[in-house]
Amino acid sequence: MNQHPYGLHKDEKMYAMLCHLLAFSGFVIPFGSIIGPLVIWLLKKDQSYFVDMHGKESLNFQISFAIYGIISSLLILILIGIVTSIALFIFWIAFTIIASIRASEGKDYRYPMTIRFFK
Repeated sequence: MNQHPYGLHKDEKMYAMLCHLLAFSGFVIPFGSIIGPLVIWLLKKDQSYFVDMHGKESLNFQISFAIYGIISSLLILILIGIVTSIALFIFWIAFTIIASIRASEGKDYRYPMTIRFFK
């Protein structure tokens, strides 16, 4: 489903978008890419299905990419990790921005390459 059949309040869209955008707090705060979305999700998950869905999706993606980043860092020892680290970083930024835009439009978004820890 791409568009919700029921109307969404602009606050729901904003909090859903924040679930994705707060991943960029990881540039400033250690583990911020996971902590930021986690805080919004925990505060708003019971108030909105839309925020709950986007929060879980963001958390799944951030945790998955943290795992991929650790593996990629280990692969630097055999040089391929340099290429995979750069590729992961570019994909992470691009997919996070796309998810943020979709949330602000009131649409569902499923990240690719994501392990579903929260369902």
